[in-house]
Amino acid sequence: MRKKKVKKKMMKKMMKKSKSPSLTVDTIIQMKGGIVLINRKNPPFGWALPGGFVKYGETVEHAAAREAKEETDLRVRNLRLFGVYSDPKRDPRGHTVSIVFTATASGKPKAGSDAAGIGIFTKRTLPQLIVFDHKKIIRDFSALRGRKGP
Repeated sequence: MRKKKVKKKMMKKMMKKSKSPSLTVDTIIQMKGGIVLINRKNPPFGWALPGGFVKYGETVEHAAAREAKEETDLRVRNLRLFGVYSDPKRDPRGHTVSIVFTATASGKPKAGSDAAGIGIFTKRTLPQLIVFDHKKIIRDFSALRGRKGP
């Protein structure tokens, strides 16, 4: 019994000392022939996929749906894992790892909590200033779909 307590204390100590990246989610919401992007209200400023930080005790799937609702006022459907993006330089605020999903939605997107604006974009209408590594994510998504744009 004593060994278990000592081991548990050691693990707690190690966990406190270790520095880990923050876990985030992003969602490629497909609708009306394009994808939904938000114009960020907070730094870094620019256009981005809807997303944010995963809360402790929350699944990444729930976080993706929650962030999509908070930022776009859309209830997403058909949430599917797309990929994991972990470049330590992907976010200027610090090292994050993003679990990226694809989803569909219907209705009218409305800028929410962290969004100053919102839009549905196609390959031809993508904004110039896309923050984080979201331009790469969009390119990867487009390549998988067999064309050069969303």
